Amino acid sequence: MEGLDTFGEIRKIVQREIPQEAGLTKIEFEGPFIIIYVKNLGVLIENSEPIRKIVHEIKKRIIVRADPSVRKPENEAKHIIENIIPKEAEVTDITFDEEAGEVIILAKKPGLVIGKGGSTLKDIVHQTGWRANIIRSPPLKSKIIEQTVYYINRESEYRLKFLRQVGRRIHRPIIYENEWVVLSALGGFREVGRQAMLVQTLNSKVLIDCGVKPGVNDFFNEFPRLEEVDLEDLDAVIITHAHLDHCGLVPLLFKYGYSGPVYCTKPTKSLMTLLQLDYLDVAIKEGKSTPYSLKDIKKALLHTIALDYGEVTDIAPDIRLTFHNAGHILGSAMVHLHIGEGLHNIVFTGDFKYARTRLLEPASSSFPRVETLIMESTYGAPSDVIPSREETEHLFLEYIKSTIEKNGKVLIPILAVGRAQEIMLVLDEAIKLGTIPQIPIYIEGMLQEVTAIHTAYPESLAKDLKNRIFHKGENPFLSEHFISVDDRNARPEIAEGGPCIIMATSGMLTGGPALEYFKLLAPDPKNTMIFVNYQIEGTLGRSILKGAREVTLMDSSGKLQVIEVKMSVNALDGFSGHSDRKQLLRFVNNISPKPKQIILVHGEESKCINMADVIRKIFKTEVLAPRVGDRIRLV
Repeated sequence: MEGLDTFGEIRKIVQREIPQEAGLTKIEFEGPFIIIYVKNLGVLIENSEPIRKIVHEIKKRIIVRADPSVRKPENEAKHIIENIIPKEAEVTDITFDEEAGEVIILAKKPGLVIGKGGSTLKDIVHQTGWRANIIRSPPLKSKIIEQTVYYINRESEYRLKFLRQVGRRIHRPIIYENEWVVLSALGGFREVGRQAMLVQTLNSKVLIDCGVKPGVNDFFNEFPRLEEVDLEDLDAVIITHAHLDHCGLVPLLFKYGYSGPVYCTKPTKSLMTLLQLDYLDVAIKEGKSTPYSLKDIKKALLHTIALDYGEVTDIAPDIRLTFHNAGHILGSAMVHLHIGEGLHNIVFTGDFKYARTRLLEPASSSFPRVETLIMESTYGAPSDVIPSREETEHLFLEYIKSTIEKNGKVLIPILAVGRAQEIMLVLDEAIKLGTIPQIPIYIEGMLQEVTAIHTAYPESLAKDLKNRIFHKGENPFLSEHFISVDDRNARPEIAEGGPCIIMATSGMLTGGPALEYFKLLAPDPKNTMIFVNYQIEGTLGRSILKGAREVTLMDSSGKLQVIEVKMSVNALDGFSGHSDRKQLLRFVNNISPKPKQIILVHGEESKCINMADVIRKIFKTEVLAPRVGDRIRLV
């Protein structure tokens, strides 16, 4: 139903379709959702046809809740639920979200909680008035997930007020007939890092990504050009994934007055909060000025709305958002924006991997509509042909074996999210097969927490890995070979001990435990450092990769020290979570439908320009490689 955007029209349709016996009491906007409260929720659970008809007519997302007046008190409801659910389900926790009208049930065997045909869920609703949200208990406890759930529940009144404000803003009447779409390049264009872009129509403004540029010490080049964004007019912020070059500055927006929603996937919500906290912690420890505070991170969390892949969601009066799998890291998403009633469709790939990995399924390439494709080009140069995974893993394990034979240690500076878990899968299999000896694999505390988050969202992992976890009872992330280092004072002892593998952040040696291990291990030629992720220009990792054999760093007392790099240094591109040149071109060839124009981002200048030339020649398509500060009229 085109043009339906007023609350009055929606109310009439809902009142017409909801059966009288359901007992409709209230209709509310909460963020992008229409919330319908009824006294007899069971009626609509047994017969979902009225809701389907409403969704089909108003083209908006609906959540049905039991009216608070008919819900059992929490203690009584919990007792009833414990009696309904079979003991074999192994329930680990039951909590209540009063504002959402949900009872969150964590269980090791969620299928037994759901029951045949959802029978147990229906029993819970009928007997308690609470709608059950069943979550698989993660085998590793994630502190960040527990803390964020507790915090959001504690601030539920604020959260509800915020969601209703967002709902009113999204569903406000459209003032102008839309015939104008502009893209502003704020960061990450002809460069890698500080990714940010603004999409504007005559009615709406949406910011996609808001990251930092690692290894840069001045705010002008480290941060995107946010001075071009009027935060009061901004309708939404969309985050593609949890790497800091895409999400690191989101809390800064709230520090300077942004009060709207942040959209991302559920895993990204957890990972993003963790990495922002770590970014703040590292800056404080290194004595750097911090761009925002813990208070700003907490506010950003309260304003975050998590969506699943494939959910079509209104985020502004004339813009609908859908996330698609990007295959880059857990929860990474391609952004599809449907603007106006068919006026224009944008797909932004974010960082993506157009190939299956041990950890994730390959990125999507099929969309409902696309006129403008905005694509990353990190590995867009002619020489950027990533070796096969088989070849890369073989070489990786050979480096490790030769180092162990010399009685040395292997340091792997690594991105905590994605690359670390991929490497853990490789190492676990190699030890089980006897390809490398059984030596300790030390991982720093943050890597352990990130891995715990991966175990909390197994449905987002690769099919083979998911099958091993769900059906075979094999979880490689729980392997006894992995030892979490929770005390930084243990680092010198590890560095002086026997052969081992050390996985530590940051992946580009810009700070964190990897830098401390580097200082301890670099002077010994028996040791090896293996880079398994991209090294951005200007970072210490890039300098060492280029051949620097003496680097000057600050020690713990603030004095400068010269570090001799005598350890072996190797780099492997084959573990990349990005698409290489061949995969980028294959994606352009396979994307459906075909875009009318392509815009290249997230690549060094020469790579963006070269990739643009090649795509023009091969596909006869308009291709742009804008600079930071450029504005492009799409419509």
